[in-house]
Amino acid sequence: MAKIAFRQLPIKLRAGRKTDVRAQFAALCWRMHNDNIEICIVTTRNTGRWILPKGWPMHKQTPAQAAATEAYEEAGITGDAIDRCLGVYSYVKPLKSGTAPIVVMVYPVHVRNVLSDWPEKGQRKRKWLSPKKAAKKLQEPELKRIVASFKPQNVLH
Repeated sequence: MAKIAFRQLPIKLRAGRKTDVRAQFAALCWRMHNDNIEICIVTTRNTGRWILPKGWPMHKQTPAQAAATEAYEEAGITGDAIDRCLGVYSYVKPLKSGTAPIVVMVYPVHVRNVLSDWPEKGQRKRKWLSPKKAAKKLQEPELKRIVASFKPQNVLH
């Protein structure tokens, strides 16, 4: 049976208009260190709880590319974003006008460089942990499962 590969197309957002999309893209940043998998988690700017780098859709970027951009901005990581959604989780985001339900799609980013300086360095902490230890630091049950069960061989071709 032939394997068919589908490639995600970049998202086109209408300039100057708010979108009704309540979706974000997260980066599961991973590397091998001493033959062990390490996952990068970062703190939120406001509450200091541990999360994966994540953000809103970006014009003319695929979800995986947007996740990689967030990894750079929030964690100082560059690498290869893999166009394969690992899973989805949800949370409620506080907004100035109340709250909004958010659905987050998680994309793997194979880390190539860990920078000593990055855009949000002064606003966040960065930590490298095993998948199981990283999952224990996270709050959302679906995200915990995605992180704890991550295996690089499932995303590398």
